[in-house]
Amino acid sequence: MHKRRGWTLVALSGFVVVVAGAFGAHALDGRLAPRLLEAFDTGVRYQAWHTLAAMAVLIWRVQQPLKGQRAALWLWSMGMAAFSGSLYLLALTGAHWLGPITPLGGLLLMAGWLTLAICAWRQRPAD
Repeated sequence: MHKRRGWTLVALSGFVVVVAGAFGAHALDGRLAPRLLEAFDTGVRYQAWHTLAAMAVLIWRVQQPLKGQRAALWLWSMGMAAFSGSLYLLALTGAHWLGPITPLGGLLLMAGWLTLAICAWRQRPAD
């Protein structure tokens, strides 16, 4: 992931976290069933943590670029879109067909963490 593109995506994800968190706390409270509001909040929480983790990897990449860091960032990006995005849409629309997308997003997030662990273990310099 190019540095400018990576930081732009992280900044936009952080923006979405704040907007979604505020929207969930103020606009959705009392309007959604507790189960749907909890799903929305879970999406916000997972996106926030992975946005912070992506920031840390981008900083690490400047200090010590390693093979695998970029792949972890892409896996997390796709995972956040699938996991958090499906939970946002499920909560807002009630479209239960989105349910299978959420675990796929979770698998992408987990794959990102495993990729990062392998990257750290191998410590081979990037191209």
